[in-house]
Amino acid sequence: MRLDKFLKVSRLIKRRTLAKEICDGGRVEVNGRVAKAGTEVAVGDTLQIRFGSRKLVVRVEKIAENVRKELAVDLYQIVSEERIAGSRDDDDEEDGLED
Repeated sequence: MRLDKFLKVSRLIKRRTLAKEICDGGRVEVNGRVAKAGTEVAVGDTLQIRFGSRKLVVRVEKIAENVRKELAVDLYQIVSEERIAGSRDDDDEEDGLED
């Protein structure tokens, strides 16, 4: 599955267009490598996502084309989440994350 679609389906990012922008901006890594929106994601991959002053690391647990909102969290496991002090390099409107 494409990276931008996975981010949207898993609801890590609210909209696919925003997911594409974040990916193409070099702010997403798959298994330690900077990834573009079209990068294929597989079960077991580690995703590192940077937005605003946050860095989120998740492991892909399952791939699914369509998932109900309450089941979306089953697609990934959060490995770590941290705030990056002093990082104001981009000011996305609300950063597009579901909390």
